[in-house]
Amino acid sequence: MNFGGLEPQYESLDNAAFVVVPVPYDLTSTYQSGARRGPAAILEASGNMELYDEELGKETFRAGIHTAAFLEAKACGPEAMVRAVRERIHNIVALNKIPVMLGGEHSLSPGAVEAVRERYPDLTVLHFDAHADLRDTYQGSPYSHACAGRRMAELCPLVQVGIRSLSFEEAGFLKQASVKTFFAHNMFKNTDWLKRIGECLRGDLYISIDLDVLDPAYMPATGTPEPDGLSWRQLLDIIQSVTARCHVRGFDVVELAPIPGLVAPDFLAAKLIYRIMGYLTP
Repeated sequence: MNFGGLEPQYESLDNAAFVVVPVPYDLTSTYQSGARRGPAAILEASGNMELYDEELGKETFRAGIHTAAFLEAKACGPEAMVRAVRERIHNIVALNKIPVMLGGEHSLSPGAVEAVRERYPDLTVLHFDAHADLRDTYQGSPYSHACAGRRMAELCPLVQVGIRSLSFEEAGFLKQASVKTFFAHNMFKNTDWLKRIGECLRGDLYISIDLDVLDPAYMPATGTPEPDGLSWRQLLDIIQSVTARCHVRGFDVVELAPIPGLVAPDFLAAKLIYRIMGYLTP
């Protein structure tokens, strides 16, 4: 099973612009688990997409999309899993490929960011999420999914978009941190949010997308769905804008928790990934 159900000539590693890395892991998930089933659901849905992108007017898969083996989950704890992700992504970046990680939970993203930053030291992270994920520790671990934003912010500049849920501790951290956060309620009140986001970003970029950044009307299949989120079109507008001005060195899409019998969220995630790939190819 590979992303897009591609024929061998478009799936080979040697010719691929993108390497998809499925990571079925959700050990630290709270409220509702199930993100470990996300990568397989995305891959299955992607095999049922039309591979001609009607909006971009091209067949993105011709740039080459290799699907790597699933990264085996480690039961010894999230820190070990982050290290495993870092090693896998490091190897992909060393081949001058664009890594595309499929989560799994958001705790995985700092490992990918660290690997990409080793190659591109001026990296900035654009973090889409309903939740700030800025706790220093959660339930005794600094590698919880609730700490992903904090760990990424320790590695490089962090710009957050769509936030609409955070703790008192996280609010205090934002007052003294250099993290730039665009709260969802402010985005809906102001018309210049797209320009303001763009002004924060330049050069090398990593994009991390927790699917709960989308409103549950579009994306109900997440562990902690939050109301008042972004629409499909708003999310695409931001990504298209930043990919036109930055060098995207990798991205991830995480936290899909599939709902049995409801495939629309799986298909949305697959099409989002394919669209981003399209933005990144001539």
